Amino acid sequence: MIRLLILFIAIITFTNSANAQKGQKLVPPTSGIYAGVFPDMGNTEDSLTTERIQEYLNITGTQPVWICFSNSWFYGIKFPMEKARSVAEFNSIPYIRIMPRSDWGMGRPDPVYGLDKIADGNFDEDLIRWAKDAKRFGKPILVEFAPEMNGNWFPWSGAFNFEEEGADLYKEAHRHVVELMREAGADNLTWMYHVNAVSEPNADWNRFKSYYPGDEYIDWLGMSVYGSQKVGWPWAFFFPYFRNAYRELEKLSKVKPIAIAEFGVVEDPSAGNKADWIRDAFETVLSGKFPRIKAISYWHSSFDNADGSISNMRVDSSPEALRVYNEFINMEEFKVKAKFK
Repeated sequence: MIRLLILFIAIITFTNSANAQKGQKLVPPTSGIYAGVFPDMGNTEDSLTTERIQEYLNITGTQPVWICFSNSWFYGIKFPMEKARSVAEFNSIPYIRIMPRSDWGMGRPDPVYGLDKIADGNFDEDLIRWAKDAKRFGKPILVEFAPEMNGNWFPWSGAFNFEEEGADLYKEAHRHVVELMREAGADNLTWMYHVNAVSEPNADWNRFKSYYPGDEYIDWLGMSVYGSQKVGWPWAFFFPYFRNAYRELEKLSKVKPIAIAEFGVVEDPSAGNKADWIRDAFETVLSGKFPRIKAISYWHSSFDNADGSISNMRVDSSPEALRVYNEFINMEEFKVKAKFK
């Protein structure tokens, strides 16, 4: 009898474990909106510590569906296993921004990880190892390759890769990375296509569709929507940028869920009211006019600028900003749990 009981418990345990691993792709919630966060990972965007994550949880009282951080290739192409495990300790999904760059250089293609070299397979061995390590991690991962490509700051931007030709090359590189990682068995990766809400430069060759790899390569569509990012900059409101980007993404794919993958604004009382900006963002998302928005993720960060100034985009940059943020982020609409298939 005891042996049968032990066997029964073992079978149940194995079955539950297997079922937990069946669903590896993050799918949109049936109702409500996922809430994720970038919890102040420092200037390098990857200084992930449990203390930084816990601090965000303490000041907001929330449980983010995902926790976002960057994976730059400064020291080679390596899956961030320890960071992913740290995120998993909080029962959140690691949201990894794959940043194919060898340094902080801007305004030109990367001297090592050019889009042409990625597309041609020059780094396949390392990328396959990255994918296998991601699979070995054993839990769902949200991932994006080379985000905000329609901006004019990252080395993979079409602006620094012969414009229209660069946009086509981006698609080739993106498709190659996704195909390679799928072939390597990394079926626990959910792929986000992540644009900047405003295309810079504003040119026909630099539209969202110019870089899009195609529905077969992408699971979610995402956008960055920022207000002012530095004290003294002109104040930019959330709604106009968001509305235009939403309309463009809607046309890009008829079926993919849309996420506000990054949003935030600096504390600058002389230019505008941050609490009002945050309120506008949440009220826009909750208005019912943009039903394909299925996730949001605030860029909770304070970072140093080249001129020595500090851009404080944290949700607690002022008591008023934190109060408004917490008022909304703790609503039932943003408490939905992650769903997988």
